[in-house]
Amino acid sequence: MDNTTATQTPTSLPRIGSPAPPFEAATTHGVLKLEDFKGSWLVLFSHPADFTPVCTTEFLGFAEIHPKLREMNVELMGLSIDSVYSHIAWARNVEEKFGKKITFPIIADLNKEVATLYGMIMPGESKTETSRAVFVIDDKQIIRAIIYYPLSTGRNMDEIVRLIQALQTTDKHGVATPANWRPGDKVIVPPPKTQEMAEERMKEKNIERTDWYFSKKDLK
Repeated sequence: MDNTTATQTPTSLPRIGSPAPPFEAATTHGVLKLEDFKGSWLVLFSHPADFTPVCTTEFLGFAEIHPKLREMNVELMGLSIDSVYSHIAWARNVEEKFGKKITFPIIADLNKEVATLYGMIMPGESKTETSRAVFVIDDKQIIRAIIYYPLSTGRNMDEIVRLIQALQTTDKHGVATPANWRPGDKVIVPPPKTQEMAEERMKEKNIERTDWYFSKKDLK
C-alpha cells in the first residue's frame, strides 16, 4: 500500500529560494517526512523507473558519492513511481550484480503526489515516468538549486557534489563562485553597490582585481 501523503497543494512549481514543499511518504527506510531531514542538506532526486539501465548507473553513482555527501552534512533521497517492493528488489539486485549497497531511502510515489508537488513529471516526455530531477534543499529546508535531465541522459555526480560545495561556500563566506569553480579555486568577491564602494574596491589589497566590478580572492 502506498502511504505517500503530500501536505501541501501546489499553486505553482517549486522555485529556487522558496521553502521545499513538505510531504510524508512510504520509502525503503519506512515512512519519512521532509522535516525529518531538517538540520541537514538534502538531495531529493527522481528517476524514471526501477530495473532500467540508465537509472541503474545513476544509483551506482549516487551510492558512490553518498559517503562524501554525508561528510558535507548532506543526505540523499530517491523517488520514482514504483512500489516499495520494486525499490527493495532493485536495490538488492544492484548490490548482488554490481557490488554496491544502496544506503539512502527511495520514495514509493505510486499516486504521484510528491512527484506532482515537485514538478518531476514532464508530460511532453512521459506521462507515466518521473524525469531525472534534482532538488538541492538546504538545512533550513529552502530549495537552493534545481536541475532537470532528460530520460535519455544520466546525471553527472561530480557536478552535484560541486554544486553543493559551491552553495555551502557561498553561505559560509558570503562570496560567489565562478564558472567551473572547484574547492581551492579563487572565489568571486561581490561587486560594489555604490560609487564610493567602487572607488574603495580599487584600493583594496589581497584580491585579484580586473576591474571595480570583477574581483577574485583566495579563501585562506
